Amino acid sequence: MTGTTASGGHYGEDLFEPEHPQEAERIDAAALVYDPVTTGRLRALGSGPGDRCLEVGAGTGTVVRWLLEEAGAAEVVALDRDTSGLKSLAGPGVRLVTTDLRDENLDLGTFDLIHARFVLMHLPERRQLVSRLARWLNPGGRLVLGDAVDVPNPLDSSSAYRRTMDAMWQALRTTIGTDISDIPAYPCFLREEGLQNVACELVCPPLVADGPLARFWSETWDRMRPALEETGHVDSAVIDEAMAYLASPRLAELGPGMMIAWGQRP
Repeated sequence: MTGTTASGGHYGEDLFEPEHPQEAERIDAAALVYDPVTTGRLRALGSGPGDRCLEVGAGTGTVVRWLLEEAGAAEVVALDRDTSGLKSLAGPGVRLVTTDLRDENLDLGTFDLIHARFVLMHLPERRQLVSRLARWLNPGGRLVLGDAVDVPNPLDSSSAYRRTMDAMWQALRTTIGTDISDIPAYPCFLREEGLQNVACELVCPPLVADGPLARFWSETWDRMRPALEETGHVDSAVIDEAMAYLASPRLAELGPGMMIAWGQRP
C-alpha cells in the first residue's frame, strides 16, 4: 500500500519498491514474527469457515493463505497496489484486487472480516479510511487493524540504534507520509464508528541478534540509507554501527511492536 506526502512520496515507489530483489524476503522476515500474533488474534475473534474476508495490503500473501487454508474462509479478497507476488494464490476462494485503498470508486461489497496490518500507518488519510473500512462490514463483522508502535528506552537518546530508529521514523514521515503517532487512538476510532466489543493489545516480540526481526530492521535501514542521512541525525558510520548491533550478542532492546485493535459491527 502507499502513503502520500505533500511532496508526493509513495510506499512502493519512493521506498521499498516491490520489484527489489530483497523486498519479498524483507516482508517475510517480519511476517515470520508477526503472523502467529495476527492469526492467533483472528482465531480468537472467531474468524473461520464461511467468512468473506478482505485482506488490505496483502503483501506476499501469508495471511491470505492462512485465512483460506487454516481458517476455512469462503472467500478472501486480497487488495494491494501490487499483487504480482500473490499470483500463486489466485484460484477458487481468492480474488486479487490490484488498486489503491483510497480509490473512491472501489466497491468490493461487504465482509465478515476486514484485516489491515502495517498499512494505514503509511496513509495520511488513515482516519477516513478507518471509517470506510468500518462501512464495509456485515452485521457482526469484525475490523482488525494492526500497526507499529515504538516504545523507546527513555534513558537512551544517543546510541547508534536509537538515533537510527528515530531517523527512520522521521525519514518515513517526510518521504512517504508514515505516521505512528496516532496508532494508540485506534480503539477510539473504532468506537467512534459505532463498533462494539472494541479492544486492543500491544505485542513487542523479542528482538534477538540475527533473528528475523533484527534482519527486517537491518534490511530496512540499509535500503533507506540516503533518506536516513538526509535527516541530518545519522551518517553512514552510525547506520553501520546500528546494523552491527542488531547482529551482536550485545543486543538488548525493546524493539518496535504491533498494536492490534478490533471492533465488531452490531
